[in-house]
Amino acid sequence: MSLLHLVIILPFMFAVVSPFLHKMAQRIHTGWLILPASVFMFIYFLGRLPQVQDGERVTSSVPWIPSLGVDFTVYLDGLGLLFALLITGIGSLVILYSIFYMNKTKEAIGMFYLYLLLFMGAMLGVVLSDNLIVLYGFWELTSISSFLLIAFWYQREKSRYGALKSMLITVFGGLAMLGGFVMLYLMTGTFSIREIIGNAASMTDHSLFVPAMLLVLLGAFTKSAQFPFHIWLPDAMEAPTPVSAYLHSATMVKAGLYLVARFSPVFAGEAGWFWLVSATGIVTLTYGSYRALKQTDLKSMLAFSTISQLGLIMSLLGLGSAAAVYSGTSESLFYVKATMAGIFHLINHAVFKGALFMVAGIVDHETGTRDIRKLGGLMSVMPVTFSIAVIGTFSMAGLPPFNGFLSKEMFFTAVLNIMEMDVFHMQFLGVIFPVIAWVASIFTFVYSMLLLFKTFTGKKQFEKLEKKPHEAPLGMLLPPVVLASLAVVFGLFPNLLSYTLIEPAMAAIHPTMLLPGQQFDAAIHIWHGWTTEIFMTIGVIAFGVVLFKLHHRLKVLNQPLFSGMTLNKTYDGGLSMLDRGAKGLTDRYMTGSIRHYLIYIFIFLIVSIAVTMGSSANIRFDFSAFAPMSLYEAVIIFALIVPVIAVPFARSRMMAIILTGTAGYMVTLFFVIFRAPDLALTQMIVETVSVTLFLLCFYHLPKLKKEIVALRFKLSNFIIALGVGVVMTLIALSASSSRSFESISKFFIEESYNLAGGKNIVNVILVDFRGFDTMLEIVVLGIASYGIYALIRLKLPGEQESAGAGYWESGSKLPINGIKSNDVILQTISKVVIFIILTFSLYLFFSGHHEPGGGFIGALMTAAAFVLLAMAFGIKTIREVIPIDFRRVSAAGILVALLTGIGSFVFDAPFLSHAFGYFPLPLLGQTELATALLFDLGVYLTVVGITMTIILAIGRDN
Repeated sequence: MSLLHLVIILPFMFAVVSPFLHKMAQRIHTGWLILPASVFMFIYFLGRLPQVQDGERVTSSVPWIPSLGVDFTVYLDGLGLLFALLITGIGSLVILYSIFYMNKTKEAIGMFYLYLLLFMGAMLGVVLSDNLIVLYGFWELTSISSFLLIAFWYQREKSRYGALKSMLITVFGGLAMLGGFVMLYLMTGTFSIREIIGNAASMTDHSLFVPAMLLVLLGAFTKSAQFPFHIWLPDAMEAPTPVSAYLHSATMVKAGLYLVARFSPVFAGEAGWFWLVSATGIVTLTYGSYRALKQTDLKSMLAFSTISQLGLIMSLLGLGSAAAVYSGTSESLFYVKATMAGIFHLINHAVFKGALFMVAGIVDHETGTRDIRKLGGLMSVMPVTFSIAVIGTFSMAGLPPFNGFLSKEMFFTAVLNIMEMDVFHMQFLGVIFPVIAWVASIFTFVYSMLLLFKTFTGKKQFEKLEKKPHEAPLGMLLPPVVLASLAVVFGLFPNLLSYTLIEPAMAAIHPTMLLPGQQFDAAIHIWHGWTTEIFMTIGVIAFGVVLFKLHHRLKVLNQPLFSGMTLNKTYDGGLSMLDRGAKGLTDRYMTGSIRHYLIYIFIFLIVSIAVTMGSSANIRFDFSAFAPMSLYEAVIIFALIVPVIAVPFARSRMMAIILTGTAGYMVTLFFVIFRAPDLALTQMIVETVSVTLFLLCFYHLPKLKKEIVALRFKLSNFIIALGVGVVMTLIALSASSSRSFESISKFFIEESYNLAGGKNIVNVILVDFRGFDTMLEIVVLGIASYGIYALIRLKLPGEQESAGAGYWESGSKLPINGIKSNDVILQTISKVVIFIILTFSLYLFFSGHHEPGGGFIGALMTAAAFVLLAMAFGIKTIREVIPIDFRRVSAAGILVALLTGIGSFVFDAPFLSHAFGYFPLPLLGQTELATALLFDLGVYLTVVGITMTIILAIGRDN
């Protein structure tokens, strides 16, 4: 594992410990302990600048699922480095800002930094992953972590609404994007982004090319809040301001832009890509800037301005993709200027918008409101904040000498250049882009001036404020001061970025644009003479000043255009309709009857399997290779059938349990005569524990009433039971008769010891070859046990929680000791037998790698000993003798199993890879040791914890 991998993992490591750091560090803000990690990551990426600038690429790979082509491969090029610096650099400033913004005594600071670091790590994973599946995993993790951050103040209904809205829309886009990734894999046979880019030329004629492009764009548009998917971003402003400054101006909303830029080498040059990206961007730019004029809340205004600026960058990436038509020629450099403008404005926007969001947070923090109708005259009491706001708003408006002016001029140049294109039939439609860009820039100028002057100048209205306004503390001012300073520096010295960040990023987006020995002209000049762009800027200022002065008089700029159907109402109505439809459909089949649910499941099983078997030509039944039935087998079959048939006719629950147990023990005999000791041991212990669970459950049920059951009821049960039995029998017979492939058992017999160091094939499969399956199974079992515990502890409305609540509550109708035997003989024998069983369970655990046994069987045997203890002395005795919370035991087991799997990464091996060897031990001499034993220990602890959690919960004292 490389250092680059560790840098990506570092935020997750700090995220795990941040709640504990908050508890331990009572005197200092947790952010001070988190900040060094973020600064370290920024310095690390800053140190990679010379390397990437020289054309080198940092790459490293850790195997994950090699058989599916899914590896954790990281790739650092110019584009990835640009985003990594934004994520860690602005992230560091946001953490510093949060230290002074978030109240450490009133807020859940530990959880706040957990979510923030989780998001930071996820974003780094998105921009540095070379594998599509890994990228998708991190992509969805950004949606989940942003959901948690937006809903941080979950007591507010608007926070919950905004969080859910953002997650639904972005996850919808993410799922669509995943479909596009799968199509790219089907076209190229690889999940590697670099290899897909290398095969781009051979993909354009494939039938899946356009659908893949559309799905990838859907993911990008939803994440970057492009029209009409932008509606989640304004509602996300309910998040704390540090979250808005980080996620919704500099990082998360830029993920869609990153996706478009990263996949431009694959799709650029296609007319559909050009029109969709550039047109969606220009529409979003205009709509967002127009809507920003109508806002009265500072963060809402910044939210729509963010939508607008994201549309600007998206349109530039789309316009720049036209350069692919001239790939390899000198003309391509003329059109690729649009991409350069997009990259430059992406940096500029992150800088000035991050500063403005922090300014909004300062105003809210120091005045108690963000409503510009109540603000005004703050310049005199908040001079530093006002200065930052001047730089940020002037840069956003595109005024010199700030960085936003330069990128806006480059934007005008790009839309003017598009008019001269002779591809994509641009001669007529290309004129639209400069006109729309100019109008949107006027709106941008107006809302920037409104934000600045309505807040800081004009009449003082301090009596309307919740707090007496004053300047923010130095720690809260320092981060926006840094960002504002960068806006000035990048405006006066833009070439600090030209060949350090912009040129390497352009090389990553357009890798085939250049001829041999050629390079991009990434130089940025402050003055180009009296060009068309300058006159467009003068026009923007002139018309902008007029609109700013007349803003309060023009209804079209202050009132909604549509009071009826809007995109937000469409979203709310659609969600409500889905809720009603889902409830109506669910109510039809969720009747509350377990019998009905089982009928649905079994009928679906019977029909689906029967139809599949009947329509498949490969299903056949050949009994010629079957061995003849022996007398022992015939006797056991008869002994098995009799209790199974007798169960429906049993007149008491006790008899039904006995008959069911008898059938289970007969199956155990089958495993014995078929020489499967592991299965026999497992079946025997499972049957013993199951019978105990049945007894505990039935003990709490009311007395069985003898009622006359309708014939129709019995007949339907009989038909379904017969159908399931017939179908499963046919499956077993066909599986034995129509094998299309050679049995894999030969491989396990030959390689179990060579590859895994174990002679017990069954246990080796469980802990090594199929260890991932086993780990997921114990996780599922653990969740099930917690679910059972929660259901039993559930208190319905009106019920009172009894005193001394725990596993076993008092005040019930049952005796305080619960289920308890008064058999002195049983109690005396149990004292000896329990230790024998526990000793045998440990033997099964340690011998399982070579002999019958293993962690699962040993755990069940241990649980059986505890069950015997409970039956002899009562449930309460277990609590007194073994004062352990078995839920924590199962959690510890899952953690041990997981850490064992993760440990293989240290040795550059795939997840859950095991090793074995011989080592000299005291007294024991040369002894074979296998890391699989550690994984088996996790299984052992989990199964013991799960089994006892269920038994103790069901058999509690009430």
